[in-house]
Amino acid sequence: MLLAAGADFWRWQPHPEVWVLVGGVAALAVYALRVVGPKVVPAGQSVVTRAQLAWFGLGLVLLWVASDWPIHDIGEEYLFSVHMTQHMLLTYVVPPVMLLATPEWLARLVLGRGVAKRVFSFLARPVPAALLFNSFLLFTHAPFVVNASVENAVVHYLVHTALVATAFLMWMPVVGPLPELRISYPAQMLYLFVISIVPTVPAGWLTFAGGAIYSAYDVPDRLWGLTITDDQQMAGVIMKLLGGGYLWLVITIRFFQWASKFSDTDKAIDQAGPPHDLTWADVEAEFDRHPPAPEPEPAPHREPPGPA
Repeated sequence: MLLAAGADFWRWQPHPEVWVLVGGVAALAVYALRVVGPKVVPAGQSVVTRAQLAWFGLGLVLLWVASDWPIHDIGEEYLFSVHMTQHMLLTYVVPPVMLLATPEWLARLVLGRGVAKRVFSFLARPVPAALLFNSFLLFTHAPFVVNASVENAVVHYLVHTALVATAFLMWMPVVGPLPELRISYPAQMLYLFVISIVPTVPAGWLTFAGGAIYSAYDVPDRLWGLTITDDQQMAGVIMKLLGGGYLWLVITIRFFQWASKFSDTDKAIDQAGPPHDLTWADVEAEFDRHPPAPEPEPAPHREPPGPA
């Protein structure tokens, strides 16, 4: 590792705002599961599953790793490629993991039944969600946005908040806790394929750019001896190969899950046995099980009355 003179790239810097965020999310989760859940979930049903608890623990760790030292500091002060890695974690990994950790009853309780739920349900549909996420993704790679977010802490957190929010919407049709908002496995594969195409534009731009695109990262102190061009090219590769590869991994998983449904159906047919030809004995057995209804008794005959 080549270090510039006087630059302490690995100097630890405290970020209490990150600790408050991660601790607050954990505290809200504990309150929801221990206090709210038992009042909302019917008796005899579990408030949360073990799998959801495991997903939540993983999501909390990933949120902390992506937001705290050293990724936050190196990505904000030195290398745009590390900044890109941070964005990949906050958009492609943390949101789906957190959605997998969310019980259905909690999602319905948070959204309510009013205007907020109707707006959210509209925005979480595949077309609006994909348009919002990809549009904002392209917007966050504009030079003036990147430079402003690096130089201004308020802009930095606003951009990250909006990026994560649109990422949650983007993942709702795939792994959202509300069944009515999830689409079928084939539709999910097509949806994620389209989303994987859009990042090719900024990724190619970063990979083949010759000069410095973002002036905020054109600093004299270079971590690992990487030039600004090397840094930008690494960011493009991370965005295209790692980000796109991750989406294609999810597509592959969904394909095998979809294919397994057909194999389960075939197994059920095999266990039922092959159909046999209908015989006269089968017909007689059906008649024996369902005898005809008794005929109604005829009405008694009455003589017409004679003349008075």
